[in-house]
Amino acid sequence: MKLALLFVDESIVAVDKPAGMLSVPGRGADKLDCVWTRVREQFADALIVHRLDMATSGIIVLGRGLAAQRALSMAFARREVHKRYLALVPGRLEPPAGDIDLPLVADWPNRPKQMVDMQRGKPSLTRYRRLAFDAASDTSRVELEPVTGRSHQLRVHLLAKGHPIVGDTLYGSTRPAPRLMLHACRLTLPHPRDGSLIELRSEPPF
Repeated sequence: MKLALLFVDESIVAVDKPAGMLSVPGRGADKLDCVWTRVREQFADALIVHRLDMATSGIIVLGRGLAAQRALSMAFARREVHKRYLALVPGRLEPPAGDIDLPLVADWPNRPKQMVDMQRGKPSLTRYRRLAFDAASDTSRVELEPVTGRSHQLRVHLLAKGHPIVGDTLYGSTRPAPRLMLHACRLTLPHPRDGSLIELRSEPPF
């Protein structure tokens, strides 16, 4: 799997993660290959700021040095970073745009799965917009904006709406697909040096 470079300067490295690659090392010698270790081969000062699920592809940003990492992490925490994802879901998603506001919590007996829990869940909000519907394949192409950043948020919210992402076998998708059809396609963030906005884009591979 190749790791495409999207942007680099003295403070930031942005790459396009392929589906099936870890963001950070996992447990065991067979899980050391990941975005972070590959980027550090070329940029030794690169530090992880955020992650994508192994099955998800798209934009990942790393900070070059502790100061840049800290500034970027604070921007994420203050919700100054705006993310857009593209997904394929079965059926015609209705209504064509709206919010999914459902609290999420870890499904402890079935980790790493998450689930909706109205009593114990943390507030979680996803905005969505149906871009197109393909009658031949009976799938909707959907743009997603996670306002909060819970683990598996997009996957669980679409499942709760009755449209599990195509290829998401963890959450019960029955549509055969070579991968999870979820891609981080756009990310806008303030530059850690001067606060100027940077917009990064990655074309979905599906």
